[in-house]
Amino acid sequence: MRPFLLLASRAEDPAADGEHAAVLRYAGLDADALHRVRMEAGPLPAIDLGDYSGVIVGGSPFDSSLPEERKSATQRRVERELAPLLDEIVERDVPFLGACYGVGTLGLHEGAVLDGTYAEPISPVTIRLTPEGRADPLLADLPDAFEAYVGHKEAVRELPPHAVLLATSDACPVQMFRVKENLYATQFHPELDLDGILTRIGVYRDYGYFPPEAAGEVEARVRRGDVREPHRILAAFVRRYARG
Repeated sequence: MRPFLLLASRAEDPAADGEHAAVLRYAGLDADALHRVRMEAGPLPAIDLGDYSGVIVGGSPFDSSLPEERKSATQRRVERELAPLLDEIVERDVPFLGACYGVGTLGLHEGAVLDGTYAEPISPVTIRLTPEGRADPLLADLPDAFEAYVGHKEAVRELPPHAVLLATSDACPVQMFRVKENLYATQFHPELDLDGILTRIGVYRDYGYFPPEAAGEVEARVRRGDVREPHRILAAFVRRYARG
């Protein structure tokens, strides 16, 4: 099987390594079947998409909708280097699954409007599939409604007409969408379990997602969730797109 490519951009090792381990675990992949590139760590290497079964973009503290002058030099470099690769992914309809930051990358590329209107605090929320989501093969094993972990400062306010809305929630209308046949993005985190989100609460307590003194309350809130179903999305992505 050709490996999958994980494009990561978390600079903090506990969060980055936890994300990598979670994708391996819930996608059902061996270590040599997932090639990780940490985009924040240095220039993006040359990538031949033909070497891979598909591309997964992990979450990030980057906010895609920030004005350019407010983005860090690292974020500007990552976005500049990622842009031509994303052009190729979309043009060729290469299997793509973007989680959280993937909404920003794929969404902005396709003309979505992103801003802070539908930001959500770190918490478990109820995700509901749309009729199109219930019919999508990537979501065939999921119930019509399920809990998932979220935590984001920006979200899609308006999808372009050619994007297909697959999942929604009360506080954030665009929780998952598809472009063409094989390009997916989720606002929620299909890789996160309780241990993973507790790690991120500790890592990102000073990043503006919540007041640092409220970390205990946030931890208590995420412990109340029953987040198991979203992991099936990663496994379904691998089953559908793995190729020799």
